[in-house]
Amino acid sequence: MTQSRTAATFAPPVMEARRWLEGVTHPADRPLLNVSQAAPVDPPPAPLREAMAQIVMDDAEAHLYGPVLGLPELRQEVAKQWSASYSGRVNHDQVAITSGCNQAFAAAIATLCAEGDEVVIPVPYYFNHRMWLDMSGVKTIPLMAGDGMIPDAGDCAALITDRTRAIALVSPNNPCGVEYPAETLRAFRDLARAHDIALIVDETYRDFDSRTGAPHDLFSDPQWDDTLIQLYSFSKAYRLTGHRIGAVIAASERLAEIEKFLDTVTICPNQLGQRAALWGMQNLGDWLAGERREILDRRAAIEDNFHLLADKGWELLGCGAYFAYVKHPFAMSSADLAPLLVKEAGVLLLPGTMFMPSDMPGGETQLRIAFANIDKAGVRTLFERLSSLQL
Repeated sequence: MTQSRTAATFAPPVMEARRWLEGVTHPADRPLLNVSQAAPVDPPPAPLREAMAQIVMDDAEAHLYGPVLGLPELRQEVAKQWSASYSGRVNHDQVAITSGCNQAFAAAIATLCAEGDEVVIPVPYYFNHRMWLDMSGVKTIPLMAGDGMIPDAGDCAALITDRTRAIALVSPNNPCGVEYPAETLRAFRDLARAHDIALIVDETYRDFDSRTGAPHDLFSDPQWDDTLIQLYSFSKAYRLTGHRIGAVIAASERLAEIEKFLDTVTICPNQLGQRAALWGMQNLGDWLAGERREILDRRAAIEDNFHLLADKGWELLGCGAYFAYVKHPFAMSSADLAPLLVKEAGVLLLPGTMFMPSDMPGGETQLRIAFANIDKAGVRTLFERLSSLQL
């Protein structure tokens, strides 16, 4: 009997890793360090929660169905702020609000691909992108990242066939943390445009980019929407993970197709979450700047303290946004090492094998550290535990 597509798709990695905790106890003097998931564990800041409480009580529309493509005021605010921050022109009808950034990716793929089509994604990849392609009957074409974990458009060109419908990039990258240079994104845009395919750029972590100013100039091209589809998440910026609010910025004609997908799946994005995202965009600029500084401080702590691991043969392959991507020195696969670290070091993280196709080398020596929820002292504690391993 033929397997369903979900049965043929690998299990959600974060949920699988959580099962490694079952039956393991952690002493009080060595509590678990959970660096497995790239999501804030704190609730939204108090002013935003207060605003949300007021919305719940006073805004009757927040409890009803809304427009499929999202709250008009939020779409307009995204368009205004994007136009300013990217020095380009984004119109409100080129913005749709989705139930999280994963849904934005799913919706985009639904408008681009038919059975057996292909999408090129760099590896190590964001596993949910691979999962959705598998469940959609779309073939993932892996593009091995190059020096500094940055993919090369020249290498990508050799992978494009008459079934290729898109190239999907994530910058700052998940899982590697690296920030793709503007010229890299420009080269991929030119490649996609030359082949009349889409360039999907997931910028979930754009608010924590270490660079000042716009990270790229793709939106400054007046014809950007003939090729570019940008994805975004409000979850990381305003700690709205449980409210599932994301966005897709694309040609208005594509959003008309995306509307079909969204209407069928969720009817409309979470109404309270949308209003919270709008309030955050309009009122929490200074607070978000402080959050960015804190993440950059933790990134600096990773780099400053990595010598503790480098002295034991570890390598730092990439670092930025919420992530450090490392190479371990042990004579075992990361798929075996990661569960062992729960018991031996009180550390939960994800193995590189979860970010790579099973038939490609490299993942067995790699690990992802999601450091957004450990402070600078926690970073040092993490490295001290890992450096003291005797395996």
